[in-house]
Amino acid sequence: MSDAAAAAGGGRSTGLPKAAGGHSPWAIALVVSLATFMEVLDTTIANVALRYISGGLAVGPDEAAWVVTSYLVANAIVLTASSFLARRYGRKAFFMWSIALFTVASVLCGFAWNLQSLLAFRVLQGLGGGGMAPLAQSILADSFPPQKRGQAFALYGLAVVVAPVIGPTLGGWLSDNVSWHWCFLINGPIGGVALGLMYLLLEDPESAVAERRRLRREGVRFDLVGFILVATFLGSLEVVLDEGQRKDWFGSNLIVTFAILSVVAFVLMIPWELKHRNPVVDLRLLGKRQFGACFLVMLATGAILIATTQFIPQIVQDYFGYTATLAGLALAPGGVVTVFMMLVIGRISGYVQPKYLIATGATIVALAMYDLTRLYGDVTFWFFAWSRIYIGIGLPMIFISITAASYEGIDKSQTDQASALINVARNVGGSMGVSLAQNILAYRQQFHQSRLVEHISPGDPAYQETLRRATEYFSQHGAAGVDAQGQATAWIGQQLAQQVAFWAYIDVFWALTLVSASAVPLAMILSRVTSGGEASAGH
Repeated sequence: MSDAAAAAGGGRSTGLPKAAGGHSPWAIALVVSLATFMEVLDTTIANVALRYISGGLAVGPDEAAWVVTSYLVANAIVLTASSFLARRYGRKAFFMWSIALFTVASVLCGFAWNLQSLLAFRVLQGLGGGGMAPLAQSILADSFPPQKRGQAFALYGLAVVVAPVIGPTLGGWLSDNVSWHWCFLINGPIGGVALGLMYLLLEDPESAVAERRRLRREGVRFDLVGFILVATFLGSLEVVLDEGQRKDWFGSNLIVTFAILSVVAFVLMIPWELKHRNPVVDLRLLGKRQFGACFLVMLATGAILIATTQFIPQIVQDYFGYTATLAGLALAPGGVVTVFMMLVIGRISGYVQPKYLIATGATIVALAMYDLTRLYGDVTFWFFAWSRIYIGIGLPMIFISITAASYEGIDKSQTDQASALINVARNVGGSMGVSLAQNILAYRQQFHQSRLVEHISPGDPAYQETLRRATEYFSQHGAAGVDAQGQATAWIGQQLAQQVAFWAYIDVFWALTLVSASAVPLAMILSRVTSGGEASAGH
């Protein structure tokens, strides 16, 4: 109890990480949140710049989408190793190496000369950034007493939830007014500042130092085989999900090969990780009802957050003529609401059980997704802005509550693993959400195209009447007879393509509605969380 009191008074207890010069835990919280903000920002900052990247590197829009998913997958892969590496080499050292790699890779992304080089640097960027989020979460859990942890996680949550929302706005402005390269180059100065502050403020707690010495003394080694299996499983799965639609799924040898690799790696991973003394992924955590449910809810949350952040700018740029800046601004009001709600939920999280906050938040997000199914050609800027506002109300309820609930029943020694897995769920969920939405969009466009074309034939009276009126319109605006009819036919084709796209996007939002709704029953099976949680008490 004395440790908790000391933490509340300034974080100077020997049981808590002491910063250089006796800095308070809030100084540490601000620094790790800054680093996390920068890392999470890169999950979405390039979303509205994909058209610029596609044109600048002379690749198709679907290929440019790999800029987003390659980062998420690399991020998720290194998350699994972050727990051991932090314990073996020290949280401060690992955090600083992560920031340094992320910053250097970001600058290299800004100077990429083709898609292959950009993807390679994005993978390096993801590998560098992957260790930041779980380490930040563990540092906060160790730096604050149970009664202050909700507010600390709220500050951390601002970084994780608001950054993906700010990303498109900032990325759009940079792309329109400077260059898409600056979506990555901007991390250079920010990363340098974060690295310097981290060096000055953060110190490993005595317990972490003792743990590091024990691992060295006992010769505990990194689970390299497990890490390779996890990386193979996640990487191969992402290739299947991203490339399946374009490669005709299992009609392609490439997709079959990666599908087999994914399945084999997954099957071998389970017994290896369960039997290994020091597994890179503690699968036993996923077997616990409380943590397993939190993991699934975070998968759904990541899918909604990343998929909507990519697809709303995509819609408004492709079919409503928005610039990249305006597309990003459509998400901005939701970001403001998210900031406010994170503060509110951080305050009330100590009085309301997480299961009820999660269920309420998931319901609000599901209704927001359902609202987007009302998409049609004359919707305004605020149609999209309000959808993000609704999401901004619901998402913080889920995020902060999941963070608290996931530690319930977790032993102190499993804190780092729990943090890593929750962040893996967010990133893998985001990557899977984007891939799922892309596949649904492509499949349903084909479906609606075939159905609507059935009603467009020269003998159809409605088509003849539409063609006649459109021809008259173009004739009145200066086109000659044959040219007017040609323009009318082209206009009908454009309208058809737009309607096909709208129906396909509506189907995407229906799917995301179901994903959001699935979190409600999962939330209701969660146990009651005691003050601070068992894991928290252990700290």
